[in-house]
Amino acid sequence: MFSSLIQKRRSIRKFQKNPVENEKIEILIEAALRSPSSRGYNPWEFIVVTEPDLLERLSSAKIHGSQFLKNAPLGIVVCADEDKCDVWVEDCSIASTFIFLASESIGLRSCWIQIRERMHNETITSEEYVSEVLGIPSRLKVESIIAVGYPDEKKPPHKKEELQYEKVFLNQYGKPYTSQT
Repeated sequence: MFSSLIQKRRSIRKFQKNPVENEKIEILIEAALRSPSSRGYNPWEFIVVTEPDLLERLSSAKIHGSQFLKNAPLGIVVCADEDKCDVWVEDCSIASTFIFLASESIGLRSCWIQIRERMHNETITSEEYVSEVLGIPSRLKVESIIAVGYPDEKKPPHKKEELQYEKVFLNQYGKPYTSQT
């Protein structure tokens, strides 16, 4: 079941206008809260955004690559308290991935919007912008926003033949991995 999920998964940037049902939002929240965290510190926190005006404002969080959020019915902002855990970036990335895969498993689609280390404009970071829009306290760092909704585009799965197996090695770098079957 997991294999078929990751085989068909694609980042979707066009969404239907239909809102995401509360039951499905609850599933996504639970998935995020169940994500693994280094030493069980759970430094992440999540902001569920359903208001169209906020989604539109957040869609300009980056110079490129966030505009499609204005047409999504749901955005989940993933942030963390960096003082709680030295690997908060990894913990937030895992939580973002759990949201991403949970979306796929319940008939929704999603797309990751990287916020950390990106710019809103020439002088303001994406993180500063998102924090201002949503009133996020300064103790929290914003990693990503996951745009979620019902897809309004279809993308074929990536073909297995197109996967970059040349980047997989066996026992030491440079020794190609070949199927052991």
